Amino acid sequence: MTIYVDADACPVKEEVYRVARRYGMRTVVVANAPLRVPADARTELVVCPGFGAADDCIAERAGPGDIVVTADIPLAARCLANDALVLDPKGQPFTERDIGHALGMRELMNELRQGGAVTGGPAPMTPKDRSRFLSKLDEAVNAVRRAFPAGG
Repeated sequence: MTIYVDADACPVKEEVYRVARRYGMRTVVVANAPLRVPADARTELVVCPGFGAADDCIAERAGPGDIVVTADIPLAARCLANDALVLDPKGQPFTERDIGHALGMRELMNELRQGGAVTGGPAPMTPKDRSRFLSKLDEAVNAVRRAFPAGG
């Protein structure tokens, strides 16, 4: 049972560390460049330089019993295909039921941007988003612990 964090642009790393510490879970922070992580034996930093390398690293490692925190929809789809639980930084779970729609919307927005449409970016994080993320991560950890009571 590991929490993987797609860390380069993740706004909720501190929240992940707090929940992981509370449950004694291993956390793997994956980034394109070195960054600070807690000095904790259960927290590991994995640096994968290069375009898409961090995503590949997470997708290759995450599987049943693991939780992935990412806003990257294609990475979420890859992790779901490996039976990992996936949450975005605002606490929205990605599921098999809705990942196809999310991928389609992502593609549509890319096409609109390439065509010159100004589509804007994601809304900024709010305290309510952080609270929802903490609640959903707690739910995900408990779901994994119920499904994998021996930790693996």
